[in-house]
Amino acid sequence: MLGIQEAATQLGVTMRALRFYEDKGLIAPQRVGTTRVYSRREIVRMQLILRGKRLGFSIREIKEFLDLYDADPEHLEQVRQLQSKVGVRITDLRKQKRAIEQTLEELLLIDRQAREWLEGRSAGVGGDA
Repeated sequence: MLGIQEAATQLGVTMRALRFYEDKGLIAPQRVGTTRVYSRREIVRMQLILRGKRLGFSIREIKEFLDLYDADPEHLEQVRQLQSKVGVRITDLRKQKRAIEQTLEELLLIDRQAREWLEGRSAGVGGDA
């Protein structure tokens, strides 16, 4: 059992982030008076939430995964849903990667053309003197 400060430190997040995910219904720390107490279950759920965010899933999608985890003791449906969402995410990221590579190639071309143009101008200016 950890207090909010200890849980935040262990997870590498702010106390505000923990309260945010609690407000969204993704975690439910126990209360001892007005103090939030985080069990191993809440820490593991937060680790899953943070991993989901790192992988680009929305809060809604992460909540769906966590709800399935709680509802399906054998986790079959959760794994099916996860596999489906991961497939979509992979497709989206591959599209983004192609778009980034195209943009990068275009910017490198513009940079090279600008550099050559500037070199030509400075060579011409020095030659006039």
